[in-house]
Amino acid sequence: MKRFWLAGALAFLGPGAQAETLTDQQIAGRTLVFQSCGVCHAKPTLTSPVFGPTLSKATFAMGDDQPKKQIAEGSPNMPGFKYQFSAAQIDAIVAYLKTREPEAAAPAPAAKPAN
Repeated sequence: MKRFWLAGALAFLGPGAQAETLTDQQIAGRTLVFQSCGVCHAKPTLTSPVFGPTLSKATFAMGDDQPKKQIAEGSPNMPGFKYQFSAAQIDAIVAYLKTREPEAAAPAPAAKPAN
């Protein structure tokens, strides 16, 4: 069980995540994302679906304020975290997510050979 969790965690952190240089704020944000957001925004196993959208710097195409509001207030499909996280913690989450590259699209499945 621990191996699957570790594999999911490393996949969520992304390739080269351990080699990147993060600020203390971004490290705190990474911890919060891993602990609280990964349940819905990361694949726990290779064959499991992702319940929410993948989070990355592409999340901020709408600006910084909308993701902060979404984290705090939630949405119909996501709980709000304004009672769990302080404003500084939400800022840390946003700072970390801005360092994450969007995931590459999965390759199309190979066609089955005709009989």
